[in-house]
Amino acid sequence: MSEPVQKRVKILLVDDHTLFREGVARLLGTEPEFEVAGDCGSLEDGLQSLKEKSIDLVLLDFYLGERDGKEFLRLARDQGFLGKVLLVTVGVPRCEVVDLIRAGVSGIFLKRESTSLLAQVIRHIIAGGLWFNQEQLQSVMNPPTRTSPGAQHNRFTEREQKVLSYVFEGFTNRRIAERIGVSTSAVKATLQQLFSKTGVRTRSQLVRIVLEQHRDQL
Repeated sequence: MSEPVQKRVKILLVDDHTLFREGVARLLGTEPEFEVAGDCGSLEDGLQSLKEKSIDLVLLDFYLGERDGKEFLRLARDQGFLGKVLLVTVGVPRCEVVDLIRAGVSGIFLKRESTSLLAQVIRHIIAGGLWFNQEQLQSVMNPPTRTSPGAQHNRFTEREQKVLSYVFEGFTNRRIAERIGVSTSAVKATLQQLFSKTGVRTRSQLVRIVLEQHRDQL
């Protein structure tokens, strides 16, 4: 009996640097589980590709000439794109990180990182994870200017805050358990408590709602 064919992850590259797009396309083309379904040098071409093709993941540069990644995210969601987005860029202004997470990015990968790491990060995100480095997390975890009504009624416990901090770093349940010295099932239980308190169902939703309503507890 033949084994079922594994579905390949369809990836769209949106970056205005041709050499970078070509290099990443060659790298990902060596990975059997990835398929580069298109590469575009402008925001407009990227949006058009999303209309024409079924895309699982967009690798998106933040700077797109006179446009930027935030605008692409907004327009892509407006036209119904439900896939994942990984920002791959030379850098992002600190003030933009929170807005990008709220807009739906699953991670921010800096171009100075190794290309081999990029493939690992893509796998991690497709599996439902998040990817942010320490500098980006510091931008997110600065004290808030305001707290939403009712937040005081859903204070997080010390363990919930610890688990949440590692969720922001993209750790798996097993790695979180190793870091805080508890079982994996205990981490799952804590995550369920966080989901219940915030009214969400997934890690990505948890990150966004915490940024919007509970930043005082980070």
